[in-house]
Amino acid sequence: MAEAITDRQVVTVLRPFVRATTPMLSALRESDPLGLVRRVLPSATRPETKALPASTGDAEDAKALATVDRSRREKLLDGLESLKVPGTQAWSEMTVTERDNWWVNRVGRFTVLLASIPGLGGALADRLPIQDALATAGQGLLLSAMAAEHGITDQADRVRLIAAVLFDRHIDPDLAAGKDDHLTREQEDATTAELTGDLDESARKHGKITVKAATNTLWRFGRTLYALGDELDKRPQGRFYHKAVGLLPVVGMAADYLGERSALKRAAKKARRWLDAHPAPTSA
Repeated sequence: MAEAITDRQVVTVLRPFVRATTPMLSALRESDPLGLVRRVLPSATRPETKALPASTGDAEDAKALATVDRSRREKLLDGLESLKVPGTQAWSEMTVTERDNWWVNRVGRFTVLLASIPGLGGALADRLPIQDALATAGQGLLLSAMAAEHGITDQADRVRLIAAVLFDRHIDPDLAAGKDDHLTREQEDATTAELTGDLDESARKHGKITVKAATNTLWRFGRTLYALGDELDKRPQGRFYHKAVGLLPVVGMAADYLGERSALKRAAKKARRWLDAHPAPTSA
């Protein structure tokens, strides 16, 4: 019989995971249409996101934009500001719930499809742990994004949110903050650096985070969460019929995709309840 996972073990895994989600979310934020918002909008801002280095192409695009007729340029900028993506005027006017839903779609399109790929093999692939690990990583990534939109910036609070929503764990705030933990700061830094290694290398080589780097990072996320064993079974799941059809070869991928999308939405609803009950502190 496997030994029960303790709250301390959950925290040990989640603290570097939470830290590593920040650059991953930056990549998803930066992947706005054609990259134009990041390139040319002076009003573009991204809370808790460090801007990626501008590439030569970005500078050329900005220069080209400057040569466009003023009226056309203003229309272009107005059009970009109307897009509901981070950094635009339309984004700033969205409600927190609307932003949450945006993240469900943005994270879902990337992580849910990847998590459903093992469904191509039918029942055999579903016996492997990778699907649950990837799906849990995607849900954890979504919860970190939602926490930011709700003003939760403290790492310990995000650890508690993820532990509550995904594993039904009510973690002590001091434990979530890493106090009296056997994991040293150096070890936590090393684990975080390992999780984000592909993102860092991609940013250095290409001036941006590539899809390949983001995919590799999600796999790393899933691998580190796999250490929590049976805890992964506690995460929000899809409907029972998604599981049934998911046992079939080939069509199992479609069923798994729909099931993980449903599970992601369930995780978001559960997270909203937790966030409503644990609002971010207001500044005096």
